[in-house]
Amino acid sequence: MTLDDNVLTFTAIQGIQAGRKYFSVMCPLKVVPRIFVFDEEEVPPELRAQRTLNKSRIPEISKYIVDNPKDYIFSSITASVDGSIEFVPYGKEGTSRNLGTLKIPMTARFLINDGQHRRAAIEEALKHRPELGDETLSVVFLHDAGLKRSQQMFADLNRHAIRPTKSLGILYDRREPMAELSRQIVDEVSVFRDLTEVEKTTISNRSNKLHTLSAIYQATQTLLGKTKNSKVTSDETKLAIDYWECVGKNIPDWGLAVKKSVGCAELRRDYVHAHGIAIQALGGAGAFLLAEEPKLWKKRLTALRKIDWSRSNKKWEGRALVNGRVSKALVNVTRTTAFIKQALGLALSSKERQVEEQFENAKRNA
Repeated sequence: MTLDDNVLTFTAIQGIQAGRKYFSVMCPLKVVPRIFVFDEEEVPPELRAQRTLNKSRIPEISKYIVDNPKDYIFSSITASVDGSIEFVPYGKEGTSRNLGTLKIPMTARFLINDGQHRRAAIEEALKHRPELGDETLSVVFLHDAGLKRSQQMFADLNRHAIRPTKSLGILYDRREPMAELSRQIVDEVSVFRDLTEVEKTTISNRSNKLHTLSAIYQATQTLLGKTKNSKVTSDETKLAIDYWECVGKNIPDWGLAVKKSVGCAELRRDYVHAHGIAIQALGGAGAFLLAEEPKLWKKRLTALRKIDWSRSNKKWEGRALVNGRVSKALVNVTRTTAFIKQALGLALSSKERQVEEQFENAKRNA
């Protein structure tokens, strides 16, 4: 890319979609913040061609670039050009007709149709790593066809954009230590190995899976008191694997599911322990147990065998169940955690005591 006589010149590939020409170019990162703009936030939505910038997303995207300068990756930015465009092909025949030079005057207005958060994150990242400025990002330029067309392009570009499930994101994430640990737990813990759904965050009624990777991730994060991107030591890895293996041994139905002596669908239908709220609560209760009994926690976990996990057990109503249905609401996770902690002989935290008192009062007044 060059800038001569106030004209931006790109080496470009010309293409056609829906009868309209578009151009793909490589743009240096240091130029991206300078030439691309957003609609002003104060402009009413009906007069804009895109959503307003969600500034809370920018630090996370920027950190991703700064922390991974050798292997970050970005998809193309799509932008409309409100101004003249001149494409000069290298030749008149064959592929050379669509390879050439794209010239856009600096007086033209560039409007991002897709990628405004990437643009803002790049600007922020370059403040910390200016050496990345000469690296490039692919940009797709389209000639501006007015507000209505730009709004339709935004709608079309985002119509089929579906975020991957949390489980699939954990399965493929090779950077985050907790994701790596969660995959290792699934591989090494016998009751998880063949019973974990690693792509979806929910399990269908007929599935032969009992747990989800996302539930194991979240529960283990709670168990070890970790936040996203926290480092995990080898001792913590071993402890987490040992904990979940021991939990599995003390919930006999999980072992029956491994042996295929009972169906997973049947367990989900009849038992609370076959749902993500139980995994999450076991992670929360486990964090207290490991802190209180660092040497005797395995013995204390045998108390799990005495819990009546059946959904017909009225003690689950208002805790893991609401009107007979499993609830993953925070208050229900807290109440289920408190119930398991009491079964293990653990003292409740002040928050848990408060939630339990509210629960008991609500039952008395019902």
